[in-house]
Amino acid sequence: MSKTICILNGHPENGGKHFCDALSDAYARGAQWEGHSVSRINIGPMDIGFVQTAEDYARDPAEPILTERQKIAEAEHLVMIYPLWLGALPAKLKAFLEAASAGGFFLGGMDDPNAFPVGKMKGKSARLIVTMGMPGLAYRFLFGAHSLKATEQGIMKIAGFGPVRHTIIGMVEGMGDKGRGRVLKRVEKLGERAL
Repeated sequence: MSKTICILNGHPENGGKHFCDALSDAYARGAQWEGHSVSRINIGPMDIGFVQTAEDYARDPAEPILTERQKIAEAEHLVMIYPLWLGALPAKLKAFLEAASAGGFFLGGMDDPNAFPVGKMKGKSARLIVTMGMPGLAYRFLFGAHSLKATEQGIMKIAGFGPVRHTIIGMVEGMGDKGRGRVLKRVEKLGERAL
């Protein structure tokens, strides 16, 4: 069964020359081969300000965020691809997510201080694909994949996404062309299955 998929390329630099760009292309290619509908968000070229006050967070964001987040609203499955920077999401990706969620897009019930927020992304699944220079096993087991867990729980699951799956890709700089080719094939297969 075909799905509507939104691929969010969270690499902060514009230019299409990073492995996150190749991963985004591979997932899209696999998904389109299987007849899935694909939209894309690339934060690299966006001028993204920071949400700085409660009033900022209560209002809908400015363009281009307002239009770009509509792609998330229309998708059944969100794929977020990003590099691990200083142990977490790049600041520009975090700023995009904060701006996109403003105005009650991700969470309802925010106007009642006594109510628990209600996730508005229920019925949507997600996959996080994280690249890094260190070995993926070291990130997962020695460092506990804390930032990935925080993103899964504190952003995706609280917003209602489920299931939220992840793929950790380590040693990106040292894996060579053959290694990258294998990883790209694996990500294409994820796209084909819309996982």
